[in-house]
Amino acid sequence: MAIIKVEKRNEALKPRQLRQKNLVPCCVYGGTLTQSVSIQMDRQDANLLFRTKRQGSKVKLDFNGLLIQTQIKEKKRNMLNNEVEHFSFQALTDGQKVNSVAHIFLRNADVVPGNLEQLLFEVPFSSLPENMIDTVTIDLEGMPAGTNLTLQDIPEFQHEGITLQIPKNTMVLRIREKKRLLAPYAG
Repeated sequence: MAIIKVEKRNEALKPRQLRQKNLVPCCVYGGTLTQSVSIQMDRQDANLLFRTKRQGSKVKLDFNGLLIQTQIKEKKRNMLNNEVEHFSFQALTDGQKVNSVAHIFLRNADVVPGNLEQLLFEVPFSSLPENMIDTVTIDLEGMPAGTNLTLQDIPEFQHEGITLQIPKNTMVLRIREKKRLLAPYAG
């Protein structure tokens, strides 16, 4: 789990002014916190976090020496200038279930013997912090045409500590036979 150094946000500065000082405004809420806390992090750390982690990823925040276990709930980037604008973190508490999302990635999609159709990219679930997963990679090598893969076919989602928030028979992907083009009628 990544550890990111953060500090209390300078409330005298507006978000735009923080960004001009190479800082990114953030907030952390939930868990044992009685109210949300406005924080800020270095832009370089924010860029690295944005590239390497996704919504639902666990991250430890070093807040003046106090380590806070969190998950990324939201991350925003300005599409015009590609600058990270904001992060929202949810504090996690041991023994308390939390809602999250796992991202599905496919490996060896180029060797599939048919037409691959991925129908599900994110899986919402709830679990205790120690059972959280943020990515699941499915290896497609050796899967034949005609394969239909559902959530109940993926071992990571069968863990007793994970409660899916969508039906287990939800289709994740299917591999269809490649259709052949018919020759034009010469009649």
